[in-house]
Order: sequence, then structure tokens, then C-alpha cells
Amino acid sequence: MERESSDDEEDRLNLIEENERKLPPRSGFQIEDFKSRLPTHRFSLNKRYLFAIFPPLFILLIYFTTDVRNLFSTSISIVKSASDSDSPTDRMRESELRALYLLRQQQLSLFSLWNHTAFPHSPPLLSNSSSNYTFDFSPRQDLFSSPDFEAALLKQISLNKEIQQVLLSSHPSGNLSELVDDNGLLNSGAFSFDTCPKLNQNMSQRPTIEWKPRSDKYLFAICLSGQMSNHLICLEKHMFFAALLNRILVIPSSKFDYEYNRVLDIEHINKCLGRKVVVKFEEFAESKKNRIHIDRVLCYFSLPQPCYVDDEHVRKLKSLGISMGKLEPAWVEDIKKPKKRTAQDVQAKFSSDDDVIAIGDVFYANVEEEWVMQPGGPLAHKCRTLIEPSRLIMLTAQRFVQTFLGKSFTALHFRRHGFLKFCNAKEPSCFFPIPQAAECISRVVERANTPVIYLSTDAADSETGLLQSLVVLNGKLVPLIKRPARNSAEKWDALLYRHGLDGDSQVEAMLDKTICAMASVFIGAPGSTFTEDILRLRRGWGFLSHCDEYLCQGERPNFIADNE
Repeated sequence: MERESSDDEEDRLNLIEENERKLPPRSGFQIEDFKSRLPTHRFSLNKRYLFAIFPPLFILLIYFTTDVRNLFSTSISIVKSASDSDSPTDRMRESELRALYLLRQQQLSLFSLWNHTAFPHSPPLLSNSSSNYTFDFSPRQDLFSSPDFEAALLKQISLNKEIQQVLLSSHPSGNLSELVDDNGLLNSGAFSFDTCPKLNQNMSQRPTIEWKPRSDKYLFAICLSGQMSNHLICLEKHMFFAALLNRILVIPSSKFDYEYNRVLDIEHINKCLGRKVVVKFEEFAESKKNRIHIDRVLCYFSLPQPCYVDDEHVRKLKSLGISMGKLEPAWVEDIKKPKKRTAQDVQAKFSSDDDVIAIGDVFYANVEEEWVMQPGGPLAHKCRTLIEPSRLIMLTAQRFVQTFLGKSFTALHFRRHGFLKFCNAKEPSCFFPIPQAAECISRVVERANTPVIYLSTDAADSETGLLQSLVVLNGKLVPLIKRPARNSAEKWDALLYRHGLDGDSQVEAMLDKTICAMASVFIGAPGSTFTEDILRLRRGWGFLSHCDEYLCQGERPNFIADNE
């Protein structure tokens, strides 16, 4: 469950003739004029020959003009239909009638979809009125937005699936496993269709730089803005800065920052690079024999205050036995209006011959944004992503998915606490009334065809209860599943309990992120860095889907309260 405060978090809002006359077929047996086919010489037939020829001809004529099987099975069929009105034939006929009805509904819906959508140079629509086909030359307007058009097409795909299932329900084999796939869809070989395929990110072609630090040069990371998600984004940017400056990155102490080693696999970063590129603060302090001096503290932001560091944080640093020089702004940069900077800009302003330097909070820094945000990040490495949850959290997330969710599920990050005021300060607002949110969620779930939703939220039970009652698909509630409280009878979270990590709010937040990142489809909270960190993991792991989106993306709340 996310425990971020919107008062601290000021992140970005990111965010489908005529019929030919045919001659009657030539009969297999055709009686023609015998005179034209018999030899011309004369001969005589007596009665014995006639008795020998005509009986076989009569039998053949009867055989080819009568359905003998039906002739002898009529009485049996009548008796059977009278005693068993639910015969396979009846079931098949009923299924066919139902399928015809659904096909008619689909036809009418497609006509409506066409009439509400304008395409350049599109031919007139052939409509059906009272069984007489006529051309419709009435003007058509583009009344559908792109999401509406896509939703309408997906609804027709869903209806087509229902038609398939109706037809298959009367299949005489009684076993449809050979006819349908794991999702209940008709097997169609090379023509199978996934409504929410994974994005092809082509990570092998991404631009990267090598991180080859000098063994005696260090960069001390300072991350102070917001909560854990903000700090992780800040840490990722510090790694980019360290690579540009050829320095080893020092992970902050838990006495000054979060206890990163409880939620991250720090050594994983070094393994991915194949060399020592990051070091824990404790290890760094030991190498310096606890006499730590930061030669220069360079500030990326100068406004509203240098390095985004206040006096309290300076005192915390000094309490760790760290001595440091004065804060030095590298340039004039306002945290509320960050300028776009390049890698060359960073190298020009932050390069130094000093052994240990620190760079102030870079969470809001806009340096090579597209490069930093690409799948796998800007650094060359041999892993999917560098900043990953710890192994214990990864295993716990996998066990939770196996226990409660299965391989196909939608994940929803539903941020509510403190978000009303935060969102209403934005234009447009990102805080949606629950009925509107439920409608948006239902559309995504219908498109994704997932049976359950994993809910990561800080909302009150009153809000989640209402949301659950309104998320409906095909007349059925779609279950919203949250992580339950610890129960000794359940073993999915036993690893965290055994290692003393249960009950840690930051561990639980990272567990939520990991489960969401593993989902088939993800719905995020616009403006939340918790959501952005999930998307970072999904990009790196190759799990981004064509159906991933922010909640009610492209819409405005249908009601917005006045500001104070």
C-alpha cells in the first residue's frame, strides 16, 4: 500500500452482384433416347429378356431418388424426439439460432459504428432495411474519439467470442479442449488475436553509455524530495551522473535516508555492470576509516534553496561524522522550472578532480529525459533493469500471484489519500469520482479479458467498497484483490516474516510495486511517482502492454470541487 504524501510529491503529470444462373447439375444416372445410343442394327426382345432387364433398372431408380436412410429412420426419430427433447440436434439448432441473433446484433452495431465514424474516400454503407439492401448516402460525422472507437471495436471482438462459445457449446464431442485455447477462444492457428499484446521495445537498439568509474573517485548521492518512490527515481538519475563523471556512487546511509538494502538488491547493480560501481555507505565509511570528508557539495538546483537541502539535513550529515564544504550551485536552476540539459552540460559543470563530491537532489533534473526513461535505462548492462526489488520481495510477489491472481490479471494503483487537493491544483484534475473511475476500469478489464484486478491503494474501505460494487463486466462483479493481513495459515509471505521484513511500510510498498509490475495490464494513477516507478519496472522487464494506461486517460473528472 502506497504511503506517499501529495504535499511532498510535486511530480509530473504523465500521461478500430448479381447471382450467376447455374445449369442444374448433370445427374449421375440419366435416361436418354435409347435409339440414339443403341446400335442401328435391328434385333428382337422376348419377355424373358424384359424380365431380366427392368427389375434392376427399377431398383436403381428407387435408390437414386429416395433417401433410404431417412425412410427407415423416421419412426425412430419421432419416438426419440418425443422422449428426449434435449437431443444434440435440438441443442445445435438452438445454438445456431442464438448465434444468428448475436450475429444480427453485431451487424447492427457495426453499421452504427460505421455511421458514426468518417473515413476519407470511404464507400457508402450497405445497410439492411426490411431485408431490402439499399445504399446509405447520408452524411457521416466523426463522432467517436480514438478511445471510443477502439472500445467499440473491442466490444465487437468480445461479442464475436460469445458467438464462438455459443456455437461450440453444442459440439457433439462434449470436450472443447481441442477446439479452444486457454482463454476459451477458438483456436485459429496463425490468426490468433491478443487484444493487449506486449510492447516490442527492442532494447538491443537502445543508446547507452559505459559506466567505468575510477576506483578512487566517489559521488555521494543526496536525495531529499518526497517519499521512497521519489528517492528511487533520484537514485537512478544519480547513477547516470556517476557514469558521466566516471565515479563510484555511494548509497546514502539509512540514518540520513531510507534503508535501501531492505528493499533493493544493491549488489545486483554491480553484477549487472560486471564491476564495482555502487557501494553502501557503511562500506564506504570503513574504507575511509570513518573519517569521511566531502570535498565539494555541488547543487543542481539553486532555487528556492541550494541543493534542496535545509539546515536539519546538514546537521544529519554532520552527525554521521561527515565533514563537508559549503554548498555550491553549479548554475542558476529553479526547481519549479527545470531546463532541459544534456550529458555534456553535466560533464562540463560537475566534473572535478576531487576524490569525493556530492550532488544535491536531482529528482527534478531534466537531463537527457528520453535516454534516462528508455527501457533498461541509459547505462550499458547485462540485466533487464538495474534498480530492482530485493530477491526476497521478488519471491514473495511471485508467491502472492500464484496464490491469489494467476498469470492473467490487471493491476490498479488507485491513489486517493491526499490526492484530492494535489490533483485539483493541476489542470486538468486527476482525481476522479468513483463511479467514473469504475467505468474506466471496467473498459480496460473488458479489453484485457482478465478475471481479477489487483488493487494497490491507500483509499478508505468506504471508497474501495463502492468501487468493488461498480466494477462490472458482462453482468458480473470483477473481484478487486488486496494483500490480506498476515495469516500464519498462508505461506505466500513466509519469507518476509522469517527475515524480519514483515510490517515494514517500505517493504510492503515495494511488494505492491512488484506485483503491479508483473500484471498483464496496468492502470496507473496520473501524477504519482509510485505509478512511475511501477512503469519503470514494467519497461525494464518487458511487461509494458498496449492496454497500459493512466486511470481514465484522456478524460476529465465529470465533477470538480472548488479550490479553497
